[in-house]
Amino acid sequence: MGRETRDDVTGPATEAFLAHRNLLFTVAYEVLGSAADAEDVLQETWLGWVKVDLAQVRNQRAYLVLITTRKALDRLRAVKRRREAYVGPWLPEPLLTAPDVAEDVELAESVSMALMLVLETLSPAERAVFVLREVFGFGYDEIADAVDKSPAAVRQLAHRARQHVDARRPRQAVSLKQSQAVLESFLLAVKTGDPQALLEVLAPDVVLISDGGGIKHAALRPVLGAAQVARMFAGGLGKVQGTLTAESTVINGNPALLIRLDGEIDGVMAIRIEDARITGLYYVRNPEKLSHLTFATPLTLH
Repeated sequence: MGRETRDDVTGPATEAFLAHRNLLFTVAYEVLGSAADAEDVLQETWLGWVKVDLAQVRNQRAYLVLITTRKALDRLRAVKRRREAYVGPWLPEPLLTAPDVAEDVELAESVSMALMLVLETLSPAERAVFVLREVFGFGYDEIADAVDKSPAAVRQLAHRARQHVDARRPRQAVSLKQSQAVLESFLLAVKTGDPQALLEVLAPDVVLISDGGGIKHAALRPVLGAAQVARMFAGGLGKVQGTLTAESTVINGNPALLIRLDGEIDGVMAIRIEDARITGLYYVRNPEKLSHLTFATPLTLH
């Protein structure tokens, strides 16, 4: 259930909802890129679900996903307008995830910061169709009901979204072990202040994107190129007032860094890796996006 749902509500509707809650959250989160919005969508889904005559529902899982997708799509269309007025770059809300998410390669890629950023470039309808078809394997007829379009239109949306994503997603899957090794090399280079070691782990065309949301200091535009990114780290670390520490963690199913300033969480840095080098650094500092870092969020494709 959503955050406000009472724990003492029982019955078949509750049992079905709870049985699929992790799936519904994963669907909503991948459509929205925001855990807070996904939780709100689940609350709305629950309120709609308890009004349904369960005797008329042949597939409760599919029906719940249908409701969730419709609610998420409505919310995505609304928040898209808000994100256009966002101060600086907008990054997805990071989630601390359990080891099982990282071990599921398909799930880890689908919620990775790199892919979630690619999904941001799709239209709301394309994104919902891509998530339901490519990530969760729903049929075109089922998706058509969820997005209120014909199966033929859904096929076209799916084809267009797939082409768009394939042209922009990482070309090869990177193992958890390799990701951790690259991240450790990056962290060591930053800690020791070794510019050459940092340049060796950064791809020449690396991009650094920071999200402070207008609340915390962050670059208002992406920083492009290894030399510029290395210079940003060298200059930025010298200006920090307080004790800055970084520890390895798993965010959105992938290795990342949890950054603390004087012991308090300051942000999360996720990475994108291709050919054993970092091609993307995504630093989320907006405190409104850091509420899902103290407990592991369960995610699933099933």
